[in-house]
Amino acid sequence: MTPEEFDEAAEYWTEGDATSARMPEDELRKAIDAFLGEHQICAMATASADLVRCTPLEYAYRDGKFWIFSEGGLKFHALKENRNVCLAVFEPSYEFGKLESVQVTGTAEVVDPMSEEFSRAAAEKKLTGEKLEKMRTKLHLIEVTPTRIDYLCSTLRKRGFGVRQWIEL
Repeated sequence: MTPEEFDEAAEYWTEGDATSARMPEDELRKAIDAFLGEHQICAMATASADLVRCTPLEYAYRDGKFWIFSEGGLKFHALKENRNVCLAVFEPSYEFGKLESVQVTGTAEVVDPMSEEFSRAAAEKKLTGEKLEKMRTKLHLIEVTPTRIDYLCSTLRKRGFGVRQWIEL
């Protein structure tokens, strides 16, 4: 591809978004919250100067944030340098016209294991102090705060909206 062709491909959604019908924000938030509440697995992309990583992880979505427990891995190498992350949650459908997904751009923080927030997240996962102590490794909590959420839902077209909606947070 030429540089111009890359630019053209990159602008595909931007041009379409400029003219597509937008959902009311409160309705969009409810749709996103419902979708994220129905799923538990995301792919989290991290990057640093020398590493790009995309990791499938279990998440909990609470109070507009993602809580992700992890034993470790190369994602922490990237997070050490760059707290910007992207999460993808999607419906595993192969049928064109029935696509539904959420892409989250946000920032990640590793939560202090002695904090109230860590204890609350652990309690929601039924990870008591005793269970945590019996684990063979240290457990880390990554909290992702979204800055933008893109929602793609093919069936929105039937309701007169563009198939891609977004919220800047």
